[in-house]
Amino acid sequence: MRFDILTIFPDMFSPYLKEGMLARGVKKGVVGVRLINIRDFARGVHRTTDDRPYGGGEGMVMKPGPICRALDSVERMEGKSVVVLLSPQGKPFDQSVAWEMSTWDQTILICGRYEGIDERIRLNCIDRELSIGDYILSGGELAAMVVMDTVSRLIPGVLGGEKSTLEESFEGSLLEYPQYTRPRVFQGGEVPQVLLSGDHEKIRQWRREQSLKRTRSRRPDLLNRAKLTVEDERILDGS
Repeated sequence: MRFDILTIFPDMFSPYLKEGMLARGVKKGVVGVRLINIRDFARGVHRTTDDRPYGGGEGMVMKPGPICRALDSVERMEGKSVVVLLSPQGKPFDQSVAWEMSTWDQTILICGRYEGIDERIRLNCIDRELSIGDYILSGGELAAMVVMDTVSRLIPGVLGGEKSTLEESFEGSLLEYPQYTRPRVFQGGEVPQVLLSGDHEKIRQWRREQSLKRTRSRRPDLLNRAKLTVEDERILDGS
């Protein structure tokens, strides 16, 4: 998988790419990241990438020319290459979308700024629009990092423990069960005895029950999408 990031602030990504999981994925060669500075494709003495909107209004709009030329400069990989605009108007980015994206060969992420980008780029150059939430950021850079982090951990070879991704929150549309580690007693709180029992079937049942109850309590909307078994229905009905 390769990520190509189009942004006017490429230095925002430098610390993020030097630490943690994604940095290890890049070092292994499992994930590639290329940063493209949209300003490099702006013309004129001041390399301007934005201008006032036609029709008036507050703020500035990113000009189509620099973005288009930056996109044209990106070498397309063989396989599935998708251009994604990070925008509050996009489809909500969730775990199912992340799994789909993890199968792509190349993801080109465009980070908008100001009041957005010229509509002609949206109409003619974009394959997908994604939103990471119903709130306003200063630009798409933080959203791009969220997308890269979420998708990269699903790519084989990045995390190491491949099964770990299947037991995390939002997998199967359920929140994850409570987790405990040493010490057994901390500030008066004890680890549930079932986790110390060594009985793997009882532990599995407890974790499933906790996952279901936590989801119903905190995110009941997720249950509408979850694939519930007869046992799951019994747990929810009896609690």
